[in-house]
Amino acid sequence: QVQLVESGGGLVQIGGSLRLSCAASGRTFTSFAMGWFRQAPGKERRFVAAINYNGQSTYYSDSVKGRFTISRDNDKNTVYLQMNTLKPEDTAVYFCGATRNFGRYYYDPAYDYWGQGTQVTVSS
Repeated sequence: QVQLVESGGGLVQIGGSLRLSCAASGRTFTSFAMGWFRQAPGKERRFVAAINYNGQSTYYSDSVKGRFTISRDNDKNTVYLQMNTLKPEDTAVYFCGATRNFGRYYYDPAYDYWGQGTQVTVSS
């Protein structure tokens, strides 16, 4: 069993930055690839970024590529999402997930565990 707790969301102005964190419980963190998804009001949850178990491989959606960076610290059982140059369309609840199936990192149902989400609001 893995528990995930996100933090770091909030209200930020257009062009600003935020860093989200996702802390994982348990001693099996390196067994999982980790991903960030987001869900805007009235929309489905969508893939944002993913990272493999040792941090050597990362993937991003086209909408965030070049602005967001996913990383992980396996000593701290934590995955991060650094978000720069934020836009209003980045406003959403951001969820982190853990999956043993990195081959399907973009696929919501492939994730075994989810956090409760953290709200990010980008406004002018």
